[in-house]
Amino acid sequence: MYLDYKESVKLASVLAKKIKKSDNAVAVFPGSLSLVEVKKKLKDKISVGAQNCAWVPKGAYTGEISSYMFFDVGCEYVLIGHSERRHVFGETNEEIRKKLEASLDAGLIPVLCVGETQKDKEEGKTQYRLKEQLMEALAGLDASADKIIFAYEPVWAIGTDNPCLPADADDIHGWIKKEVKNYLEGEAKVIYGGSVKAENVASFISRDTIDGVLVGIASTKIDSFLAIIKAVKNQ
Repeated sequence: MYLDYKESVKLASVLAKKIKKSDNAVAVFPGSLSLVEVKKKLKDKISVGAQNCAWVPKGAYTGEISSYMFFDVGCEYVLIGHSERRHVFGETNEEIRKKLEASLDAGLIPVLCVGETQKDKEEGKTQYRLKEQLMEALAGLDASADKIIFAYEPVWAIGTDNPCLPADADDIHGWIKKEVKNYLEGEAKVIYGGSVKAENVASFISRDTIDGVLVGIASTKIDSFLAIIKAVKNQ
């Protein structure tokens, strides 16, 4: 909720002029009200995703928007289990599992977010928390790992200007990829999210196990967003 309708469309218009079609590894997740117009502005240069979805295709669920509806207007991705959905809105692992299944059924690529809190970290429960989140989301799921993007976003690093150390993130990403193999076939792609900016993005994506980044507030300003994209391209 950083950008309103006009601000979102303006940002998309500038991005459409600055980004070449070859930069097809970039995706944005605008607010639902601006999503359709943002998609029109970006055309096929940048992919578009939803920030959340309902776990049912349609029906008496006032205020919800389903994966099928997002797919119908041109979305390719959807965020599932973002830390704010888990910790601000109280989404459970069970709800996240249902949203994951719904997004796959609709033909979207879910970006499944997992991560530990500061308390988990201090108590040495990082792997315990990640295993719990992954197991409840993936056990018995009829899908392959390459149909999902996994995002490691330590809650303690989000918006704090205190990102995870790249070496630590590298280790955790490697652990996540091995853990996913316990439930799904195929190779998992894992991206990092948590205080990512132009000054540190190269230190993350240069790591062997880190396949990309999930950018928060830095993606809402054209200068910082373009600087991140440039830093990635130059890596």
